[in-house]
Order: sequence, then C-alpha cells, then structure tokens
Amino acid sequence: MKKYFSFLMIFIFFFLSTAQQQDTVKTENRRFTFKYQKMYIPAGLMAASIILDGNKPNSFKNSIAKERNKHLLGFTNHIDDYAQFAPFIGLYSFEWLGMKPRTDWQNRTAILIKGQIINLGMVYILKKAVNDTRPDGTAYSFPSGHTANAFAGATILAIEYGDEHKWVPYASYGVATGVGIMRMANNKHYISDVLFGAGLGILSMKLAYWTHQYKWNKTPVTADPFVGTIY
Repeated sequence: MKKYFSFLMIFIFFFLSTAQQQDTVKTENRRFTFKYQKMYIPAGLMAASIILDGNKPNSFKNSIAKERNKHLLGFTNHIDDYAQFAPFIGLYSFEWLGMKPRTDWQNRTAILIKGQIINLGMVYILKKAVNDTRPDGTAYSFPSGHTANAFAGATILAIEYGDEHKWVPYASYGVATGVGIMRMANNKHYISDVLFGAGLGILSMKLAYWTHQYKWNKTPVTADPFVGTIY
C-alpha cells in the first residue's frame, strides 16, 4: 500500500514541478453536485461484496476461485500492477491533448489527493482489521487495493472529462474493471475483495468532490502548466 501512495505522490509532484510561470485564463470550475442516486452503484458494489463473502467451500467466491484454478492454474502477470495507474495519467495528459476538464489543475489535484487519502487510508485500515487470507494463501485479501486504486482513478477521470467526451467513462471504468479481473486471474483476490474495492474507490473520489470547497486558484491570473498547449 505504501508503494502505491508513494508512486501517486511522485507523479503529482513531478506534474506540479512542470508548471510554467505564465499568465492564463482560469478553467471554469463546474461543481460535481451531490445526489443520493450517485451512491447507488458504489453502495451496491460494497453490499454485493458483503453478501458474496461467504467462507463455505461451495460459496460463490470460492466457486469462482476454483474455476480459476481449474482453467488458469499457474497463470501470473503484472499488467494490473501498472494498469491501475493509467487513469491518473489520463487525468492530466487528456488536457495536454486538448480535452477540456471540469476542474482547473489546482483544484483537480487537491481533489485527487483528498480522494486518495480517503481511499487508500480505508483500504489500509480494512486490510489490517479484517486480515483475510488471499486465494494464494498470503495475507490481507480484503479489500483489493489495486481495484480500489483503479476505480478511484476511473471515477475522477470520468467526472472530469465525461460530460464533454462521452467515451471517457466507458474507457476508464473498462480499464478499472480489467484490473479487478486480473487480480482474480492472478489468484490474489476473491470476487468479494474486488467488488468492495471497486465500490470504495468510486465512493472515496465522489466524497472528495462533494466536500471540496474550490478554494484553490481563485485569483483572476494564475500559473497553469497547460498554457501554450491548449489555451
């Protein structure tokens, strides 16, 4: 868990270090308003996880693990270790490519950091508290940190660019779903771990938006790292 947070922090500070000290017009921030309907999907995923988290030999999660061992015994790769970070790269590179985000880069970065503190903090607490055994026999199965990280990134990417570019949510959540599937294929997690991680990642980032006060970049003129690229 520490390496994921460290990677994210290095990425953010590397991005901020490239900011050009030039004047530009602010991006108009559009709030992501709270509606209780927006909690249906993450709450449903977490509820399904709890329902499916049975330890009997014929439980749904164990049945899927058995099928995995039947058809993919010995399968392993590290795609999911890297793919989980793809949405975070897109969060800034899409703007470089000329796509308009919902939020300026200062507030966007603040939301990202806050959302990941909630997300990764809860993953760490739950892993230590629950201490479930993984399908491969190692510790800290519940919830899936990779999946939570990927879905948190997919959520902020979809919120930032989804209104203007309808394909972005499909692509971002598609990548995140792939990460969750690969965690099961690699015999690292049960389906219940993956479902809860997905719900937690989505909800953490939405909470970050709903509680954000947009106090950054309030001055009429400010430095923006994308000046000269899309402005």
